[in-house]
Amino acid sequence: MKLLIAITGASGSWYAQRLLECVDPAQHEVHLVLSAYAQAVISEELPDGLRLPAGVTQHSLRSMNAPFASGSNPPDAMVVIPCSMGTLGRIAHGFSSDVLLRAADVVLKEKRKLILVTRETPLNLVHIKNMELLVLAGATILPANPSFYRRPTTVMAVVDTVVARVLDHLGIPQQLLPPWQEELE
Repeated sequence: MKLLIAITGASGSWYAQRLLECVDPAQHEVHLVLSAYAQAVISEELPDGLRLPAGVTQHSLRSMNAPFASGSNPPDAMVVIPCSMGTLGRIAHGFSSDVLLRAADVVLKEKRKLILVTRETPLNLVHIKNMELLVLAGATILPANPSFYRRPTTVMAVVDTVVARVLDHLGIPQQLLPPWQEELE
């Protein structure tokens, strides 16, 4: 799978870091792009910085020469994690002013998988309408809403509940969380 991971300036860098750790660049072609404000948030949330696995190709936000910026070479899937409401709104309205936004536009127009891991609360009507536009266009809105029914005991275990869902939607096998089982009677 050719996978593009995009990180925006929304809080939730741990989600992006964990996703990068769980996708094997030896098995998948992994590309990375950061929004203009992503690095500032990463610096606050990840004191050791973003750790990129060997084999992940990072691209400049300003470069429109990235392979995934053209409909003739789209990624199989794109995950924006975390996804700010500003980025979500720009994607919803077709702005393509940088390679992150252009790639999302390409993914939608080529009917590939676009997963937006949103990180905002509360939501206003503009956010909801933008989400509606994206769902109608084929995107998956996967809010970073962790689950607690397995009683996570660490922050990373909470992060894993969200990242496991992202991996499930990508069709990438994951060992973070076992599937929900039927109750025993």
